[in-house]
Amino acid sequence: MSELLKRLCETWGPSGYEHQVRRLIESEVAAYADEVRIDGIGNLIVRVGSRGPKVMVVAHMDEIGVMATFAEPSTGVLRFAAIGGLTVHDLVGQRVQFEDGTLGVIGAHQPYKNSNPKLDELYIDTGGTPVAIGQPAAFVHAYAEQGDIRLSKAMDDRAGCAVVIEAIHKLNRKTPNQVYFVFSVQEEVGLRGAGPAAFGITPDVAIAVDVTDTGDMPKGEKTVVKLGHGAGIKVYDPGLVVPRAVIDWMVSTAEKAKIPYQIDMIEAGTTDAARVQLAGSGVPSGAVTIPTRYIHSQSEMVHARDLQACTDLLVALLKSKAEISV
Repeated sequence: MSELLKRLCETWGPSGYEHQVRRLIESEVAAYADEVRIDGIGNLIVRVGSRGPKVMVVAHMDEIGVMATFAEPSTGVLRFAAIGGLTVHDLVGQRVQFEDGTLGVIGAHQPYKNSNPKLDELYIDTGGTPVAIGQPAAFVHAYAEQGDIRLSKAMDDRAGCAVVIEAIHKLNRKTPNQVYFVFSVQEEVGLRGAGPAAFGITPDVAIAVDVTDTGDMPKGEKTVVKLGHGAGIKVYDPGLVVPRAVIDWMVSTAEKAKIPYQIDMIEAGTTDAARVQLAGSGVPSGAVTIPTRYIHSQSEMVHARDLQACTDLLVALLKSKAEISV
């Protein structure tokens, strides 16, 4: 998965501008699909199977970024707005890239050695290269590996996309379900792509594949999820209370297949499953999650064993008939 994950993470694609990522994913999955289409908001929808329960599997293609909003007349530096949830105190000194290749450095008007700057006190310096107002940019940070550790910007959620692509390859069209793999848009700005996709698909059950915070760092969030200890099985987050039937389905599948798993409960953040569950008359929804450190930074950290466990769990779930009764 390493080469695929590297290409996904390093591909440019802030929320609302996922077209480069979409093209890459489509090239990876088209040969394994019964149908590939793009809906009106830009989601890539890949169907595998034509009979049985409808299962929607969703991973989002977009990443956090910035958008140029104003050029200072005297200096030409760019003011910018956030695309998604930026961690402001990490921004000074970071590089961003516009789609045409123009690079910029995020700076501040004065040193902030002892305090955190506010977003409106920062700017993008392109060194004099003009950029049109309204142009989005993504962060620039190379993918890296160290042992089983994988580091990159945009692991959220290109790691999830990599897991879903690998699952499509491994299934090789062998599933008793109608599986709609949705690579969604605009998750980072309000879960916007997943809802329209679910409305069109009307799934019987849904699985989001996304990252989740770990609780294994000093003074970090107190959760039981640890890097390298297996796939996360979502139970609760602020946007989603997972139905007991969905949890039991995932846990029993993991235990039967001897796949390492962890119970995932977090107090901040959510996934596309939060929006899918509200589609139509309601969809029982859960999530397979990838333990990740430093989410929404430019060095998000995942573990190869967790990526493998998430892939194995997703494949095992889809190889059995998904008859969920809540």
